[in-house]
Amino acid sequence: MASEQEINRVVEEYADTVRRICYSYMKNYHDTEDIFQTVFLKYIKAQPDFVNQENEKAWFIRVTINCCKDYLKNFFRRNTCSFQEIDEPFREDEELSGVREAVLSLPEKYRLPVYLHYYEGYTASEIGRILGKKENTIYTRLSRGKDLLRKELGGEWLE
Repeated sequence: MASEQEINRVVEEYADTVRRICYSYMKNYHDTEDIFQTVFLKYIKAQPDFVNQENEKAWFIRVTINCCKDYLKNFFRRNTCSFQEIDEPFREDEELSGVREAVLSLPEKYRLPVYLHYYEGYTASEIGRILGKKENTIYTRLSRGKDLLRKELGGEWLE
């Protein structure tokens, strides 16, 4: 069993990354928090042993993506809607910036590579390994995502 100190360390280390990835898929605070808890429960149950911190971070990103996709595939989730059909901000006290809103509005295949590259600092080859895609595919998705953001935001903000 992972020690309480170790659990606190990984939560502190990866909480922002996991929440942001969850929010990019879920687009609401409550579902984001549900997936957030699921990811860290999986960590506690699995007790994975990592070679280095990069492997650890990649594990959290991959598990978060898989949990989000599983949640979105759920029959109940697909066939119901909430009483309040409103977009909630990432945190109740924080407004989304125009850039973050634009990134979140990208199609899924562009959204995650753009987020991982520009917000988390991963290279295209690292993103390719994490997502199970070829490096050139990631370069293409980054380029097309950037083009879409330029059109929406105007200007050369990514340069």
